[in-house]
This record gives sequence, structure tokens and C-alpha cells, in this order.
Amino acid sequence: MSLFSPLILPNGTVIPNRIAKAAMEENMADADHAPSAELINLYSAWAQGEAGLIVTGNVMVDARAMTGPGGVVLEDDRHLDRFKGWASASRSRGAQVWMQINHPGRQMPAALGQETLAPSAIALDLGAQSKRFPVPRAMTAADIAGVKQRFVETARLAERAGFTGVEIHAAHGYLVSQFLSPLSNRRDDQWGGSLENRARLLLDIVKGVRAAVARGFAVAVKLNSADFQRGGFSPDEAQAVVAMLDGLGVDLVELSGGSYEAPAMMGAARDERTLAREAYFLAFARDIAKTATMPLMVTGGIRRREVAQDVIASGVAMAGIATALAIEPALPRRWRDGKADAPKLRPITWTNKPLASSAHMAAARYQLARLSRRRRTAPNVSPLWALLCAQLEAGRRARQYRRWIGARKRAA
Repeated sequence: MSLFSPLILPNGTVIPNRIAKAAMEENMADADHAPSAELINLYSAWAQGEAGLIVTGNVMVDARAMTGPGGVVLEDDRHLDRFKGWASASRSRGAQVWMQINHPGRQMPAALGQETLAPSAIALDLGAQSKRFPVPRAMTAADIAGVKQRFVETARLAERAGFTGVEIHAAHGYLVSQFLSPLSNRRDDQWGGSLENRARLLLDIVKGVRAAVARGFAVAVKLNSADFQRGGFSPDEAQAVVAMLDGLGVDLVELSGGSYEAPAMMGAARDERTLAREAYFLAFARDIAKTATMPLMVTGGIRRREVAQDVIASGVAMAGIATALAIEPALPRRWRDGKADAPKLRPITWTNKPLASSAHMAAARYQLARLSRRRRTAPNVSPLWALLCAQLEAGRRARQYRRWIGARKRAA
């Protein structure tokens, strides 16, 4: 099977090739927390690169719950025209375009000034950086019902805006992932304890979204292959959850791993083990693919064509690429034309893994900002400089967000 073979999803939709632009957090919302002109420029660049699938960065289902201060929010139709522009630009060269929908749970920065919710009142353990995130409040049954409905409504609005699918984010330590993990979910009700209970929120969201959208609109799930923390969500549990998703109309499962506490998506586990240099989660995906009935996608570290081809040859349907496409948005087209590009950022060898993860994300986001202004990328940017720039921008955006959310509350 070639990287450039089409993929037919269970709902009959055809993805033109096996390369996916995986989600990255851009933090490029406009003043209304809708897609900005710069964000649309960025997605136009990716569309020109001709990946078969483009998955957006986080779109938040609740304006009060943000993964970052410049995030896009879709909870009503007030700015739907801007979302239509985003979808149209992203689809301009034939890609399938899915909106990743998310709620941060306890992984919301304290600088945003909002109450954080989680399955249980357990704070993030980030050492000296723990104070950047407040202790969350354990969610009530009403909170859980409200979150489920918000995921469904955002998916419905994404379909109206012209996106061809949604990806429900249940990985990387965000809210749905928090419910799945026994480390962050200590509940003793129907939402905690057994894996069946911990998976209930994800399954209910999937059922609700699938019932609310057309059959031809794709419903995907991003799932941790593992938390990479002792006592956390395990590979065996990931395989069991994929089995639970069978029969619910899920068109694809993307496998990743880690969280803010254990940033395995950056190539390192909490116990300091270094994961494979590329295709971090492929070994887990191969095991899960033996029983999965829907196509799988692997994301994490892929930057060379031969590695992406190995992913497809192993029986995984899609190769998800993030950082390499932040550096070279035309990578799929260049690979198809026989080029051997293997884009990479300057290596980060810091011993503080959470800080190194933040610097890596900042360096990637630095490239996105340049692309959004139609400038050449700068992959050799100093990680320290990128991190300082990101922190200054986050501070500015956080102040802007607090004013915006305050005005919304006063107007309500």
C-alpha cells in the first residue's frame, strides 16, 4: 500500500492519500475567539501541500475552558461565517478537513482566571511548574451532562460550517483523557472505577455526536495508546477502549500518547525512557490494529517519507504528521514528487522534560506564526528564544482573554 493510495472510511468518505496533517495548537484566534485571517492563511498553506487529511488544532467546546489563551471557540453560530471561511480554505485542494474538538479539564492555565473542572479534584504534578495550573473542582453529574452536550453542539456546528468531520480529543491529558486515566479519575460513581465507567464519557460523546451529524460526516477519536505514567491508562486499556468504540460509527482512531505530566508526544516517557526517534507510537498501534475494525492513524515524530511508508506498510491506515508540516507545509506534495525532505527543529536536550516539551511546542508554534504571515519558516530558531516569545505572547493573550470572558459574563 502506497502513502498516496486513497483510503475509504467506514462511512464511505474517501481520503485522497494516507498523509494527515495532525493537530497542533496554534492559538491564533481573533478577538472574538473565532478563526483569524492569519489562521486561515496557515491552513491555506497546508491545503496547498496536499495532505489527504487536515485535522485542525483544538477547537474548544466551552469558552470558559481553554487549553490556551488564543484558542478558537465554537459553541454557537455567532461567527459561523468565519468558520466557513476556515473550512473552505482548508478544503481548497481536495483534502478532508476535520475539526478537533476538545475540553481541557484541569489542563487549563491559571493565568486565564477560570475555574477548572476535572473528574476528581487532583492537581497536575509538574514540579516547580505545578502552580501554573489550579487545583480543579470535581465535576458534578450536571457538569458532565453539560460537557457532553457541548461536544455534540460543536460537532453539529462544524458540519454546518463545511468541515467534513470532527475528531473528539480523548488524549494528551485533556478532559476526556482525564476520565479514562485512573490517576486523574478517582470517582466512585458511574464515571469512575472500572474501565467501562471511565470510558463512559467518551462513549456517550461519540454516540451523541454520531446521532447529531450526517452519516457522511466523519467522526474520529484521538486516543492515548498509553499515559506513560505508572498506574495510568495502559496499552491494554487503550485496546479495550478501541473495541468499545466498535459499532458506534467511528470512522478512524488516531493513536498518540502522554499528557502535560508525561509529554510522550514529544518523544520521552515520564520515567525518562526515550521513545523511538520517529513514529513514537507505532508499536502500540500495530498491536491495536490486530483487533480494530476501524482505520487507525499514528501521530508522533514522523518526518521522513520512508518512516511514513513503514507506518502504512504495517497495517496502520494513516500517518499523522505535525512538526514536520509546521516546518514544510508542502511536504506531502514534495514526497509525492520524489523529494527526500525530512524537516526537523533544533534538538532540545534539557533535562526538565515538561519545560523541554513547552520549548518544543513553542518552537513549532514559532513556525506556524511565520507561515500565517506568509513568511519562510525558521527551523533553527533557538528553543529558548521561541519559549520566551511564546510566554510573552501567552501573557498578552491571557490578558485579552480575561477581558473578553469578563465582558461576556457582564453581558449575560
